[in-house]
Order: sequence, then structure tokens, then C-alpha cells
Amino acid sequence: MRKQSRFAPDTFKLRVRKSATGRGLFAEETIPKGACIIEYTGRPATLEEMARDDGKYLFWTGKTTMINGNIPSNKARFINHSCAPNCEADGPPGRIFIVALRTIRAGEELSYNYGKEYFDKHIKPKGCRCVKCVRMRRNRV
Repeated sequence: MRKQSRFAPDTFKLRVRKSATGRGLFAEETIPKGACIIEYTGRPATLEEMARDDGKYLFWTGKTTMINGNIPSNKARFINHSCAPNCEADGPPGRIFIVALRTIRAGEELSYNYGKEYFDKHIKPKGCRCVKCVRMRRNRV
């Protein structure tokens, strides 16, 4: 019996729908901890896009390579940021996969931490709207 690669997405049922931060990607079935859920795909980024590095769907896939995930076939682009994520982005050089950090229940929104650079550039100026941060703000009031 061959061992399946850590980076081989299973065929989980996922659905894009309205979330607290716009549109999000939701599990329609239970996803076990450690499961490879979906690949974040895109077209190669242009040199100009890489130099600006300010697009919301840009993802570095190596030290000098980047993809632009704003393409219709990339469902993973709907996965939102969270400061307490249930997934992480990982993968071999040149590719990005979304892997479950814990068991994800059916109906739960998928999330991963976008990282400090993205957070400081795109999220922090408007205020983080992830569930963890919204709860913290409510508790302070």
C-alpha cells in the first residue's frame, strides 16, 4: 500500500457562500485534522505584480515566484483570514495547498492566517473582522 502525499487534496465537498467578511469557503462535510483540503491555484504573476506585491490574491510560491489566484477556477481564493485559523497554507516549492490544522465540522468556514505582511498591508488598516478579533472587541466594550 502506497502512502499518500501530504499534498494531495481529497475531494471534500466545499461551498462558497456569504460570510461575516464577504464571501467565504465552507466545509459541507467533516474534514479531519491534517487533511489536504484544496490547492490554491493561479496564473503566474507578472513582474509588475511581483514588484508591487499589493494584490489581494497574490501568493508567493517561492523566493522569486508568485501566482495571482484571482481566477474563476480557484475556489481557495475565498478562504478568509483568521487570527485563530482552522487551516494553514503549506506546500512544496511552487505550489500552495490548504491543510486542516484541526477537525473542521460541516458548515464551518475555512480560514488561515494570511501572515504579518499581508495583515499589515490589507487587514490592519481597516480592522480585522475575523471571529476572534470581533469577539475581543465586543468583550472590551
